[in-house]
Amino acid sequence: MAQKTLRTGLLTTKIGMTRIFNEYGEHVPVTVLAVDEVQVVGVRTKEANGYAAVQLGAGKAKVKNVSKAVRGQFAKAQIEPKKQVGEFRVTDDALLEVGTALKADHFKPGQFVDVTAQSIGKGFQGVMKRHNFSGLRATHGVSISHRSPGSTGQRQDPGRVFKGKKMAGHMGDRRVTTLGLEVVAVDAEQGVIFVRGSVPGAKGALVRVRDAVKAKKAKQRIVAKKDDKKAAKKPEAKAEKAA
Repeated sequence: MAQKTLRTGLLTTKIGMTRIFNEYGEHVPVTVLAVDEVQVVGVRTKEANGYAAVQLGAGKAKVKNVSKAVRGQFAKAQIEPKKQVGEFRVTDDALLEVGTALKADHFKPGQFVDVTAQSIGKGFQGVMKRHNFSGLRATHGVSISHRSPGSTGQRQDPGRVFKGKKMAGHMGDRRVTTLGLEVVAVDAEQGVIFVRGSVPGAKGALVRVRDAVKAKKAKQRIVAKKDDKKAAKKPEAKAEKAA
């Protein structure tokens, strides 16, 4: 069986959320991702490095903020220093030449993508916020501990708290990947991609976008939702509800 081509993704910046209207007049919540001067700054090959990958750079960096070693790498590639650098694994047939510019139209409307970013840090949080616990009762014997986790262990045997127990602690500020998001629209001139739904990370965060690994499942999910909406709008469905 022939290996499926795995192409590079894009380094983007999260601008924020808005909404756009589709051809049916329905509003679609989208996240706006900006593509800022993305270029190939390096290539990894199986012969030289043991694996195939494309290294991308995005945005402009001030020369004074770039170390000498990194500055030398950009000089070798004959590219101005980049603010952000990231690497994407690809297949041998998807390798690109150093200096190749990538734009927002690298992705097409209707396509499904996976996005990765550093989530917003929430600091130290209790179990109700961190793990969605319901908390203890408001009355009937509960005093001052309404938001406590309750029992965390056992008695003498085994007499300890198991590893991985859901408890209060640090929340957020971790690498999060969201799978199967739909690309609703692309504006190559403005350099922006509109992705359906929310994307992890704060405004201005670096977001890695690449082709979805489970595109088929994501498509089936979207089609099923559309079918449910159509069924709900049919006169028979309304008559059944009224009855």
